[in-house]
Amino acid sequence: MSAAPMRGCFVTGTDTEVGKTRVSAALLHWLGERGLRCAGYKPVAAGTESIDGEAVNEDVRALRDAGSVALTNAEVGPCQFEAACAPHIAAALEGRTIERAVLLQGARTLAAQVDQLVVEGVGGFCVPLGPDFDSADFAVDLGLPVVLVVGLRLGCINHAMLSAEAIRARGLRLAGWVANTVDAAMLQPDENLATLRHELARRHQAPCLGVVPRLASPEPAAVAACLDDSALRVLFGLA
Repeated sequence: MSAAPMRGCFVTGTDTEVGKTRVSAALLHWLGERGLRCAGYKPVAAGTESIDGEAVNEDVRALRDAGSVALTNAEVGPCQFEAACAPHIAAALEGRTIERAVLLQGARTLAAQVDQLVVEGVGGFCVPLGPDFDSADFAVDLGLPVVLVVGLRLGCINHAMLSAEAIRARGLRLAGWVANTVDAAMLQPDENLATLRHELARRHQAPCLGVVPRLASPEPAAVAACLDDSALRVLFGLA
């Protein structure tokens, strides 16, 4: 018997450090505020630090804290590495391998416990995880609708178009995108946003789920307040 379809979304980005974790945590906050059981899942995370006496990736901890069910760091992030570099390289440094089946089972286990699962990818959409699979392959394994976080800075239009094409090429649905301000001094931000809205809607029928400015305190609640409530209801099947 095949596993039941998962409910939730897969969050990817136009690059690393574009705000995937902030957006993922905000989505979890939004879901929790509506009384839904929700959990974050960061299957592969590179770069750990000591938090409360435990070596843990800060993104894993942020997703754990933002979810509405009590989970361990290991449940949220089953494959964490010490070095903050490409995950397959970080794994090799520790003499470990990233097991595709283990990552998928972890997602299925969490999905069975919650109403919605928010899975955060690593880096951009096509990041090698082993000699024969990458993060895009894993997104296909999950089969969840994809949310693309677009880091607003010079070059973001091209990065967004390429990422969207890669998502479609894998047979996945780009359910929406979030613009996150990375460079507050970016020239012509409104014009860039207008182009992103037009092109992602024209090419992929993907709506903008929100625009996040530079926030003094980018806590999940503050980021969630920048998202489009109606669009999120459609994304999560609550409309």
